[in-house]
Amino acid sequence: MSTEKIADEIKFAYWVPNVSGGLVTSDIEQRTGWDFEYNKRLARTAENNGFEYALSQVRYEASYGAEFQHESTSFSLALLGATERLKLIAAVHPGLWHPAVLAKFGATADILSGGRFAVNVVSGWFKDEFTHLGEPWLEHDERYRRSAEFLEVIRKIWTEDNVDYRGDFYRIHDFTLKPRPLNTPERPNPELFQGGNSTAARNNGGRFSDWYFSNGKSFDGVTEQLDDLRAVARAHDREVRFGLNGFIIARDTEAEARDTLREIVEKANKPAVEGFRSAVQQAGSATGDKKGMWADSSFEDLVQYNDGFRTQLIGTPEQVAERIVAYKKLGVDLVLGGFLHFQEEIEYFGQRVLPLVRELEAVDRSATV
Repeated sequence: MSTEKIADEIKFAYWVPNVSGGLVTSDIEQRTGWDFEYNKRLARTAENNGFEYALSQVRYEASYGAEFQHESTSFSLALLGATERLKLIAAVHPGLWHPAVLAKFGATADILSGGRFAVNVVSGWFKDEFTHLGEPWLEHDERYRRSAEFLEVIRKIWTEDNVDYRGDFYRIHDFTLKPRPLNTPERPNPELFQGGNSTAARNNGGRFSDWYFSNGKSFDGVTEQLDDLRAVARAHDREVRFGLNGFIIARDTEAEARDTLREIVEKANKPAVEGFRSAVQQAGSATGDKKGMWADSSFEDLVQYNDGFRTQLIGTPEQVAERIVAYKKLGVDLVLGGFLHFQEEIEYFGQRVLPLVRELEAVDRSATV
């Protein structure tokens, strides 16, 4: 489905809590576990409550409230084996993975899961994860140039025989992958997601990925990114779908939802948030146009470390549903949701919010007939 069109139904994904600390850097109670048994139950709850995708996070060592981390690709494979319909998006870092090795892993995971494996290419936000492993830390736009080659190579390996590729970062010589993933006309390769906010990320998304993931944004922020993404995709005769991060606080009353947000921020772990700010804001400010991720994030934005509060999916089920449909009308194809208490709130979302979203979508469809 193209970002040039409005899909009949918006899709939903959730952040897999495969790292400790939850999705907010706060000392507020979070009834969320990072262990496999919790995540297995959560994945089954999610696929039975309208969620089509789940995104496994990638962190390699303790940082800013995340003391423990399960590796994303292996955790995704385990969750694929524990579910029937849910699609798992494994986040990976070019520079720490070779694209052909990931292509081999991905083909196997796709076959074992019946075609439910996907990849999110993360160009690198945490310098220490590279330098502590003795790997070079490239400047911002160079990381995205490497990611562009990574996306090109993995798609070629998944779809072509006798692949030859001569890039600045990768060299492939007469390589054929067998077996390939379960490619179909509807899904010619496992879906490739590209995250970011910068101009370099938008160019990569428009040229090389199937999906573009944005940090949390207001309506104006989404429109600005979509305009750029569409222009790049159109220039290369492509169609790209748009996913938006949002931290969802749906409660029976708006006051209860706003009080929850206020408590999250008031109980923020300030040293951890400030440490995260100093580590990541150089990435956004290092870009020529200052459009990189976190370049203009406030302290409150960074308490949810992907700017999830900015999307403002906060309020009653009716208010959250109306705002989701408003984003859809702008061209958002998928909402990537974070939650405070994942298990119970994903169930609440599926029972109280999602039916309202579908009702509003049906009204919009009938109005255009």
